[in-house]
Amino acid sequence: MAAPTAGVAAKDELVGEGAGASAARAPAAEAATTRTAQAIFLISIAGGEKERLILISWQLLLLLLGVVHRPEEGFIGCGNALPFVTMDFVYGPGKNHLFVPGPVNIPEPVIRAMNRNNEDYRSPAIPALTKTLLEDVKKIFKTTSGTPFLIPTTGTASSIHPSACTTAPVPHQLPSNNQFLDQFSLLWIDQQQRLNFRVDVIESEWGRGADLDALASKLEADRSHTIKAVCIVHNETATGVTNDLAAVRKLLDGYRHPALVLVDGVSSICAIDFRMDEWGVDVALTGSQKALSMPTGMGIVCASPKAMEAAKTAKSVRVFFDWNDYLKFYKLGTFWPYTPSIQLLYGLRTALDLLFEEGLDNVIARHSRLGKATRLAVEAWGLKNCTQREDWFSDTVTAVVVPPYINSADVVKRAWTRYNLSLGLGLNKVAGKVFRIGHLGNLNELQLLGCLSGVEMVLRDVGYPVKLGSGVAAAAAHLRNTTPMITSRI
Repeated sequence: MAAPTAGVAAKDELVGEGAGASAARAPAAEAATTRTAQAIFLISIAGGEKERLILISWQLLLLLLGVVHRPEEGFIGCGNALPFVTMDFVYGPGKNHLFVPGPVNIPEPVIRAMNRNNEDYRSPAIPALTKTLLEDVKKIFKTTSGTPFLIPTTGTASSIHPSACTTAPVPHQLPSNNQFLDQFSLLWIDQQQRLNFRVDVIESEWGRGADLDALASKLEADRSHTIKAVCIVHNETATGVTNDLAAVRKLLDGYRHPALVLVDGVSSICAIDFRMDEWGVDVALTGSQKALSMPTGMGIVCASPKAMEAAKTAKSVRVFFDWNDYLKFYKLGTFWPYTPSIQLLYGLRTALDLLFEEGLDNVIARHSRLGKATRLAVEAWGLKNCTQREDWFSDTVTAVVVPPYINSADVVKRAWTRYNLSLGLGLNKVAGKVFRIGHLGNLNELQLLGCLSGVEMVLRDVGYPVKLGSGVAAAAAHLRNTTPMITSRI
């Protein structure tokens, strides 16, 4: 038999056909095998036209069953790779490698804590549980004076709270009411405009942090203090940028401006250093599906005494998102004006216990290690970080810029379809230009290294000539030098 076509394994070896097969069958069999190589290897049982019909019918059957690679998708990998045969399953072996910037992996203790039936939230047990949760969530904001709220909603919906509960809409012809910084605040901006707030947007180039010089100019010019709030996303996940909240507070204090500081900390709180009291943050919010490593469904908001005082006179129309409703039930000791998710409350209890057992500062240090390791891997691959300056680098997500001949959506798709690896798509202005690696939540060093090895294989698959193991080696060297011992196991 003639040698196999490049990229196609010898048929005799695959189907167990004897080495002494008739040489007369070789041309027809080889041709048929070549024709179907991109679909699946099939045994040849006859020659000529009959063989061709049998092979095609099997190919169509298996295509209908969804278990073969479609010819139009071509070959996987670089060089003379074997044709790829797919298996159509819902749940593959092992676990999905979830490395998007949220939602994140849920630890087993949290899953077990939530595996329970419903309870009457008016019974003594739930208020008692809620009381401990409200006290403990203040610790993740690093506040002793803040008032926390557990909202049965998403992080996006929670972002309605800060402005709606503390300021009032104004006619559009009047001076700006809220100053917005950063790019991922687009949803936030849209919310406020729909609520009839006057919004003045300070734009920055994608990949850069908030323009503090522009903010300084706005504050200096606002002698009548018409700006009521400065709203900023602490950690912007579209480009992997972390903003300097302490610098924002310093500007406000320098100009003696009374504006509230409202912070979206959805992808930062519990993972990146956040100090509500020290930095003079008036309202901060996060979501259960990020660093807390829980399912989506709980927004966590914390308000300073200054914000709570502003809420007493705020004229904005609000119904579900009204702190006053919560405060009434806080005084009654029942805490809940609306039905909470019982399962999420128990999950939050366990999630907080895990954070406090590790130590919040240790959790932040772990995210710093993982973020640095990821950036070293990107550098070793010869690729660039979307974030343009080191002091803006995020420790919870890295946005990787791909070469112009690669669509980053193909990286994300291939990671999912071949390696069961979930990466983040590029959003808005960087769609198709970056893919995002989330390193957030209940995650350790070896899990990250597994992700990075998967990314390397994906990059090779889509045509980027990365040296396999280069990024993993760079990350592993850093982690080996910085990962502490587990003291309880020494």
